Amino acid sequence: MRLRVVGCHGGETPKHRTSGFLLRGKRARVAVDAGCLSSGLTLAEQAKLDAVLVSHAHMDHLKDLATLADNRCQMRAPPLVIAAIPHTLGVLKKHFFNGLLWPDFSQIPSKRQPTITYLPLLPEKPTLIGGEFEVQTIMVSHTIDSSAFLIRGPKGQGSIAYSGDTGPTDRLWEVLNEATDLRAMLMEVSFPDEEQKLATASGHHTPQTLRKELRKLERRRDVPMFLYHIKPTFEKTVWRQLAKIKEGVDLTVLRIGDEFLL
Repeated sequence: MRLRVVGCHGGETPKHRTSGFLLRGKRARVAVDAGCLSSGLTLAEQAKLDAVLVSHAHMDHLKDLATLADNRCQMRAPPLVIAAIPHTLGVLKKHFFNGLLWPDFSQIPSKRQPTITYLPLLPEKPTLIGGEFEVQTIMVSHTIDSSAFLIRGPKGQGSIAYSGDTGPTDRLWEVLNEATDLRAMLMEVSFPDEEQKLATASGHHTPQTLRKELRKLERRRDVPMFLYHIKPTFEKTVWRQLAKIKEGVDLTVLRIGDEFLL
C-alpha cells in the first residue's frame, strides 16, 4: 500500500494545500479527503480515482470534489464513489451538489450514468472500497459529526489510520489498540499551545493535547505518526513545540509530495 501526500495543511496559501491523500493498492486508487485533489493531481490521476473517503463536511476537506467531479464528467470517467458517514453525505447533497451552489453530478450526465455516487459508511462497520481497501469508520470529537478511518490494504498489507479533524477523543484509540496490523497513523495537530482556547473551541489539537492523546496508543513506539493539518499562520511555532514531544513516538510532519510504502 502506497501513501502519497497531495495536501496536508490546515489552511491554504500558494505554498500550502488543505487535506488530501492518495492511497494505492494493487489496482485501486482511493483518496482520503478532498481539499486539494483537483489542484494537486493531474487530469489523468483524477480520472483513475476509484473513490474518495470524506472525513467530515468542512470545506477544507471536501472543496475539490466540485472541480474533480466537473473534470471527470468532461473526461467521461467511471462514476466516482464518495464515501462518508450519512451526516456528511446529507450535507453534500443539500448544500454542495444541490444544483445551486454546484451542479448535482449524481444526476449528470444522466441518472443512469452519473459522475458521482454516494456510499454511506456506518460507524464501526467495515466497508470494502475500491474492491481492495477495507474501511472502518470511527466517530471522533469535532465541531460537527466527524470521522476517523482505519484503512486496511489488500491482504497482507496491514492498515493505516487517519484521524480526520478531532480534538481529544477515546474511541479512536480503543479501536487502534485492537489493530495489531497498524503500520502508521495520520494524526491532526493544528494550533500552537498558546492558542489552546481557539483549538478547543474549533475541535482541534495543539502539541500539548496531542502529547496526552499519544499516551492512549499502546504500541506508540512501533507506529510511525504522520502529522498534518498545521495552520500556515502558526507553522514554525507548532514545529518547535512538536520537537519537544518525548513520548517514545516516531513523529513526522508531513510535506506536500511525501510518499510512503507501508
